[in-house]
Amino acid sequence: MNRLREKYTNEVRPSMVEKFGYSSIMQAPKVDKIVLNMGVGDAVSNAKNLDKAVDELTLIAGQKPIITKAKKSIAAFRLREGMPIGTKVTLRGERMYDFLDKLVNVSLPRVRDFRGISKNAFDGRGNYTLGVKEQLIFPEIDYDTVDKVRGMDIVIVTTAQTDEEAREMLSQMGMPFQK
Repeated sequence: MNRLREKYTNEVRPSMVEKFGYSSIMQAPKVDKIVLNMGVGDAVSNAKNLDKAVDELTLIAGQKPIITKAKKSIAAFRLREGMPIGTKVTLRGERMYDFLDKLVNVSLPRVRDFRGISKNAFDGRGNYTLGVKEQLIFPEIDYDTVDKVRGMDIVIVTTAQTDEEAREMLSQMGMPFQK
């Protein structure tokens, strides 16, 4: 069993039940899924960039991402509807816990001038969104093979009803929020 899942089951869930006064442990919020999204805007002019982004996201997530396509045409960006412009992957179960553990304990501390992540990036329904400026913070990415620094969005979807519950759960799981 994964280290973070064990911590959630043995420590975080019981303390959440105690703090928020749930009548059952099944009411305690849990992490539902994690979605990694990498927008590759320059894929419009060069399709090789998209392949590289897919390879890097595969290394980071441990599973193959899907290619996202443009929903509408935008003439100013020379973009047609249906053109591939990004890549995303949804993690659930063991892979999700492995990724979250790696993100919290390895990748985020490698960010330059890191003072914690914002407490205000919750969406009102208990989901947390985090932007990463460069993919180099992940240990799987080899610095020498990177042709271009790309950022990505990481969305942590929880079953929490409120932001307060989600913030409490994530901070108990080790998320380094700003003081």
